[in-house]
Amino acid sequence: MPKVARNLTDIAVRNIKKSGYHAVGGPVPGLLLQVTKSGARSWVLRYTSGVNPETGRQRRRDLGLGRYPDVPLAEARRRAVEARELIANKIDPISAKRAARSARLAAQLAEITFRKAAYQFIKDKSPEWKSGGKSADQWTSSLEAYAFPVLGSLRVADIDRAHVLRVLEPIWTEKNETANRVRQRMESVLDWAKVRGFREGDNPARWKGYLDKVLPAPGKVRDVQHHPALPYAQMQPFMLDLRSRNGMGARALEFAILTAARSGEARGARWDEIDLAAKVWTVPAERMKSSKKEHRVPLSDAAVELLKSLPLMEDNDLVFPAQRGKNPLSDNTLTKLLGDMHDASVKRGGAGYIDQKQGKVITAHGFRSTFRDWASEETHAARDVVEMALAHTIGNKVEAAYRRGDLFEKRRTLMSEWAKFCGTH
Repeated sequence: MPKVARNLTDIAVRNIKKSGYHAVGGPVPGLLLQVTKSGARSWVLRYTSGVNPETGRQRRRDLGLGRYPDVPLAEARRRAVEARELIANKIDPISAKRAARSARLAAQLAEITFRKAAYQFIKDKSPEWKSGGKSADQWTSSLEAYAFPVLGSLRVADIDRAHVLRVLEPIWTEKNETANRVRQRMESVLDWAKVRGFREGDNPARWKGYLDKVLPAPGKVRDVQHHPALPYAQMQPFMLDLRSRNGMGARALEFAILTAARSGEARGARWDEIDLAAKVWTVPAERMKSSKKEHRVPLSDAAVELLKSLPLMEDNDLVFPAQRGKNPLSDNTLTKLLGDMHDASVKRGGAGYIDQKQGKVITAHGFRSTFRDWASEETHAARDVVEMALAHTIGNKVEAAYRRGDLFEKRRTLMSEWAKFCGTH
């Protein structure tokens, strides 16, 4: 006859210190207090369920009922009674517990919306993005503007091609570049959701072999908007006008033109990047927009003289600081400068400074196009030299792999010719 466990009281249970399993008796057989060597205590219901296929004997199972004293003796006995009732109905309580947990998890996963998935994806991935918070803001704003009104409240598990097309079709032709970014971002979010187990099946936002069958290719509908540029034949009178103007904005624009640099790279130039003796400006990789590689710029005599004319500030290393504070000049400063110059030219009876093809006032970035047109039509410079002067990345991976030099001396000659053409030297 099996030994009957003594019915322990709360005080008796509290005084159990020895490690091992201790029967507490009472109305439920198999209820034990487990004490580990570290002194931690918890409740276990020991029972048999099913047959062990290896031994042919009934399989012994231990069901955890909670930690003691968080779960007191009376509560442990109540939970044990409920478990024994399941066993009496041929239901394994451990299997039932796992099934209930799986059901709860499945219910939680099924409820995640595209909005929640997108925010979580951005949070998870933004640390690896080069521009960090800026990219995260761009992702968030584009999805909030275009995707969330349609997909935001939908469960990611329910999103299909019809939903994706409702987002894309209204903007695919008019704002194709933006629409394609939104598509790529929706695709990434839905891929993330699938890996996380929030959805199954194919990604309805993928392009190749799916959306490319119903939407025109981005390159076929994209209306490329070039920056309004000044015809190079007008550079000499423009530069005379520009050099007659005072202010850091005028000098920054003149420097950007003489170096064929992007306006942001010129506005952010620092004195520690410039070697006046060697006539070299070395732009660090983190400030290069496309290549993300250090870029050496040969400085013409005109560019060097311009730099020597600028004031040096003890507490500010910026070459072209804003009027207030220690920040670089804003892009709006150059835009306003060009607008003012255009208006003044028109008031004098001139034609102003406009892109003749677009009929728009020229932009600071447009002078890079002016430089390219001049170099292509008025010099014998090789295309590679011009592209390197503009710090363009090499699209051909094979060519990029074999190129070692930066054609620096050839570019120095080209930039000197450009300065002379502009009438500065």
